[in-house]
Amino acid sequence: MELDEAMIVAGLGCRKGTSARALLSAVDAACAEAGISRRSIAALATGEIKRDEPGILELAEMLALPLHVVDETVLKQAEGRTKTVSKHSLARTATPSLSEAAALARAGEGSQLIVARLIADGATCALARSRELFMKDGA
Repeated sequence: MELDEAMIVAGLGCRKGTSARALLSAVDAACAEAGISRRSIAALATGEIKRDEPGILELAEMLALPLHVVDETVLKQAEGRTKTVSKHSLARTATPSLSEAAALARAGEGSQLIVARLIADGATCALARSRELFMKDGA
């Protein structure tokens, strides 16, 4: 099954001060898990708490991808579709997984995780694809 590149969103989370290289490791691990190329990602997403995180901003620039900052209300709406729970994320964002919720929220209503939160070097990445893709490929 071929994944439509325009429909995949990488949700990101990290410890304060995490480097862009560490975040890239998490993105690459998620892509490897999904069996897709990094070029398949159409956008990056994170929560309001990470709006000014230098590593995330640098990663978006490195990958030449738009970075969408999702507000807490929208993250909360997506949280019922997350698969993992991070105590750190719950304490800081009131969301079980910032990376999963951000990816799902940005991919849109009915989107689904294709890779749950993966952790690499203090960074997390989850991948979501939109519902339109599922309808197209019959999944």
